[in-house]
Amino acid sequence: MAESALVPDDFEVPTEFAGPGFRLEPLGPEHNVADHAAWSGSIEHIHATAEMGKWPPAEGMTLEANLGDLQRHADDFAGRRGFTYTVLDPSTDDVIGCVYLYPSRKPEYDAVLRSWVRADRADLDCTLHTAVVDWLESSWPLGTLDHR
Repeated sequence: MAESALVPDDFEVPTEFAGPGFRLEPLGPEHNVADHAAWSGSIEHIHATAEMGKWPPAEGMTLEANLGDLQRHADDFAGRRGFTYTVLDPSTDDVIGCVYLYPSRKPEYDAVLRSWVRADRADLDCTLHTAVVDWLESSWPLGTLDHR
């Protein structure tokens, strides 16, 4: 495994996962407009339900800045340093949230999982989190996972 990689070189990183009421695919620049609309319309809900630190910024972010953020996540995915998935409604392909898997900064954990969904899809908060934790713990070589 490369020093900066989150998973071993021989692990084939999944590019899709489906659960009840959602499906995941890697987040990329092609999701910019829909991703920006999803989180910027749900800032209060994300702050109240997801442990995302200071993200999203209360004052918002331009589409251009969001695009840069999405490109960074796509670069991390390609470099196996972290894996960010957009959460899509399986019937409409609307962006309804996001899942982040990155190395943990806490020494007692190897990886950290964070996720959020739009305020109008709050019913998926627990469902998404539980399904993704189960998937990661059963199918990914991650070690200890911080998933609060």
